[in-house]
Amino acid sequence: MRVPSTYKWCVIIPTYNNHLTLARVISGVLKYTEAVIVVNDGSTDHTAEILEEFPGLTVLQHPRNLGKGTALKNGFRRALEMGYDFAITIDSDGQHFPDDIPVFIERLNASDGNILLIGERNMAQEGVPRKSSFGNAFSNFWFWFETGVKLGDTQSGFRLYPLSRMPQRYFTPKFEFEIESIVRAAWKGVNVENVPVRVHYEQKDRVSHFRPFRDFTRISILNTVLVLITLLYIKPRNFFRSLKKKDIRQFLKEEVLESNDSDQVKAFSMALGVFWGIVPLWGFQTAGVLGSAYVLRLNKLIAFAFSNVSLPPLIPLIIFASLKVGSLFVASPWLPDEPLTFELVQHHLFQYLVGASVLAVVMAALTGLSGYGLLTFFSRTKTALNA
Repeated sequence: MRVPSTYKWCVIIPTYNNHLTLARVISGVLKYTEAVIVVNDGSTDHTAEILEEFPGLTVLQHPRNLGKGTALKNGFRRALEMGYDFAITIDSDGQHFPDDIPVFIERLNASDGNILLIGERNMAQEGVPRKSSFGNAFSNFWFWFETGVKLGDTQSGFRLYPLSRMPQRYFTPKFEFEIESIVRAAWKGVNVENVPVRVHYEQKDRVSHFRPFRDFTRISILNTVLVLITLLYIKPRNFFRSLKKKDIRQFLKEEVLESNDSDQVKAFSMALGVFWGIVPLWGFQTAGVLGSAYVLRLNKLIAFAFSNVSLPPLIPLIIFASLKVGSLFVASPWLPDEPLTFELVQHHLFQYLVGASVLAVVMAALTGLSGYGLLTFFSRTKTALNA
């Protein structure tokens, strides 16, 4: 029952002490393809004997249990060496139906190949543990926050990976690898989508190696790292990439003048951006402006754009102005007749912090007021022209 495709694909089965269900999973997969890679991740049960019953498999043996993430990475590496373009991964605990493999291949055949597919389970069906439903909802939220992509299931191990588009190095070796892999694939521009699959949890012979407290802690730590990377690197990177596609005039026209937000929201967004661009919290400005824009329901793109008042060429000017303003509030201030150096800023750090904070508030207010005035003027002009 082969599934035709112009792409070369295989199935990877990572397994660890699932001898009660492994043979059934392998037999089900072999109905659709003989290109099967099994990664025996240090099993201590009868897994080795079961694998001997399937001589046509490609088997990778780990001398000890290294974690699901490491098993998948080694499986990916071998699949690439064997010339495969895509790999479908399926868990060996029997919860997935190998009969759903054609669902992945049919969607792959309809795509341009730049795609990663995750099997979407019906988490509302009878028998799904509450901890699984909560964990999936938790994971879905953070995946959306980190990538902007909304999915219904981000934790299913039944997936199709584009091998050549996946990162070469990862932070994580265990269950959390499956989250890291899809987030970083999305960051690289891979389209991450769900396809519907069936699942059954109520099996006496099913063994899960997920350790709720320890693995949930590892996942939480990973999401903390991914969120920081998102705020400090991915969001700014995507913004500057968007500016390459359209010049500043077009950005102002489309995102500022023709945005659906009210003039007040746009003006507050400008003010917020300038505030975070000047306030002396270097390294946290991107996270601050995006986070506060989200909380205040302002235009995140406008706020982030105006926060770039602190671009490198303007930093010396901001520091100079901050010290100048700070000299109005502190004793023995730095004066402009002294050369501006990093050591001098360190020596007059309190003056700089006070001055930058005051300058941030003043410039934000001026930007917001002038922005609102200009936006109101353009809105009235546009209304008059259309009348």
